[in-house]
Amino acid sequence: MAASFLSEHYGAPAMLFALLLGMAFNFMAVDPRAALGLGLASRTFLRLGVALLGLRLTFADVSQLGWPPVLGIVALLALTLLSGLVIARVLGRPLAFGLLTGGAVAICGASAALAIAAVIPKARLREEDVLLTVVGVTALSTLAMILYPVLFGMLGLTEVQQGYLIGATIHDVAQVVGAGYSVGERAGDIATFTKLERVALLPVVLLTIAFVYRGEASRGAGLPWFVVVFVLLMVLRNLLPWPEVVLSAVNNASRFLLVTAIAALGVKTSLGQVFATGGRGLAVVGLETFLLLGMALGAMHVLAVGG
Repeated sequence: MAASFLSEHYGAPAMLFALLLGMAFNFMAVDPRAALGLGLASRTFLRLGVALLGLRLTFADVSQLGWPPVLGIVALLALTLLSGLVIARVLGRPLAFGLLTGGAVAICGASAALAIAAVIPKARLREEDVLLTVVGVTALSTLAMILYPVLFGMLGLTEVQQGYLIGATIHDVAQVVGAGYSVGERAGDIATFTKLERVALLPVVLLTIAFVYRGEASRGAGLPWFVVVFVLLMVLRNLLPWPEVVLSAVNNASRFLLVTAIAALGVKTSLGQVFATGGRGLAVVGLETFLLLGMALGAMHVLAVGG
């Protein structure tokens, strides 16, 4: 609640405030009385929040720009994930960390990072890595929200092109909306649609990761329950009419659960632990972000978006 209050009054992402506030209460992590609550918030709330994200996706929104830009978004996601694996290996980080950061940069920032982290087996990924990824993508997404519209304007791009690039490159949905509509209404609409195309690929990535690690997951064979619920809700969202009040309530519930989960992860990890070996981790996120920007600029020209 404090993170949401600060976000509304100062315009920064609620997840960033939740992380910082959680870290301030790191002393509670060693208190056995807090263990059950922290575990519930960081695991169960996380999975529930991710599952409810399925109701945010509509096929109509995703298809607004036509097939060539959609295929371009798919290619950018695949290349960003691949680059994450390569960059992580080059900088001496585990492949699972490259998969986590690549997915966060390619799809939807902190939300994707939390969802992917919930699928990757615990033995492959540390909580410090998850927290570092969330910090990195949130900070870079906020900077991109401010700098990208200025950069694209200096390049002389049309409003349609700017909207496409903003939606294709900025990590978090809220920052995409902010940056897009700061350019113009048309740019904001296109940026939002393009971003939704990236978010729509989240279940595909989660299913793929779950399949790859199916033999190592402590939960046993089969898909994680929250991935199944995510896909089911996404299908139901597109097949059945939903009252706006229900969609709004579910969206708010999902946001609250995810913010609570990241606050709990913040409590469980000290700032010193995060940055003790975090330099290379932040470098991975930064390189992936710049690479995605370069690839998106190339894709825009090849596909003649807005041309």
